[in-house]
Amino acid sequence: MIEYIGITVLWIFLYGYLIIASIDFGAGFYSFYAKMTDKKHTIRQVIDRYLSPVWEVTNVFLVFFFVGLIGFFPATAYYYGTALLVPGTVALILLAIRGSFYAFANYGARENNFYLFLYGLTGLFIPASLSTVLTISEGGFISVEGGDVKLLMGELFTSPYSWTVVLLAITSVLFISASFLTFYAKRAGDRDAHELMRKFTLIWSGPTILFSFLIFVTLRNHNAEHFNAMLEIRWIFLFSLLSFLTAVSLIYKRKRTGIAFIFVCFQFAFAFFGYGYTHLPYLLYPHLTIYENVTSPEMGIALIMAFIAGLMLLIPSLFLLLRLFIFNVEYARGEKKTY
Repeated sequence: MIEYIGITVLWIFLYGYLIIASIDFGAGFYSFYAKMTDKKHTIRQVIDRYLSPVWEVTNVFLVFFFVGLIGFFPATAYYYGTALLVPGTVALILLAIRGSFYAFANYGARENNFYLFLYGLTGLFIPASLSTVLTISEGGFISVEGGDVKLLMGELFTSPYSWTVVLLAITSVLFISASFLTFYAKRAGDRDAHELMRKFTLIWSGPTILFSFLIFVTLRNHNAEHFNAMLEIRWIFLFSLLSFLTAVSLIYKRKRTGIAFIFVCFQFAFAFFGYGYTHLPYLLYPHLTIYENVTSPEMGIALIMAFIAGLMLLIPSLFLLLRLFIFNVEYARGEKKTY
């Protein structure tokens, strides 16, 4: 029972990071695009008003996930810690670059083309590098010989499934971010920004659903067991598709952009939790399962209590943040500033 509670809590945190970080990462890319195409007055102000109060809490979800993963399933540190040494280091460097941009934003970094280029680039490369975790979990990319864990870089870079996951991660970030910024720009009363982000949402909707479909195609050849498990609950992925079509339809018609973004969240929730459910009991095919590598019951209960306490602090804080800034009409329109 502890293993199921643990993995469910971790998956919820990872989903929270997926949505919030995608908005952040995509906003960085669009901010760079606006500067390079001389449209900064159209969208930059809307993006900056969103990022200003939010960026500090984005990585909280990721920290909770990795700490909880190692706490609930200690063996993951041995397998993933060794295999992800290179891609994990790359992700940390990119996160550090992104964090330094935020730290020096008020000292001219926002207007420096080089810093803005790094900021926009990390918004695409970070999700690409982090998606390596999900790719490796499907098996076939790690060898364990004599107690040594090695990442098979050749197989990773030549696998169609691996590249499909990377492309889906990038397009999903751009799609999620654009759909939220479409809503946020409309709430801010910025018609030009709304139309620009609406266009980007529609542009990236096609590649997102295309690569989502290709995930099924490439996974069938890479891990038939997981593919068949996904077919058994195909209805949840159908709900994901219906949510996607509803969101795109509303945005295309310029109606209820807030509801449209909620359907985007539903789209990824159905797909994400459907993927996670069918991946069980494996944490890493075929080496790790949640049954054999779970922590002791005493440690598990302590972790569950700690995570519940963390949620009791995090959720009210996020609610207050959203109420005071993100969904505050005066702040969204630039009539109210943070200090």
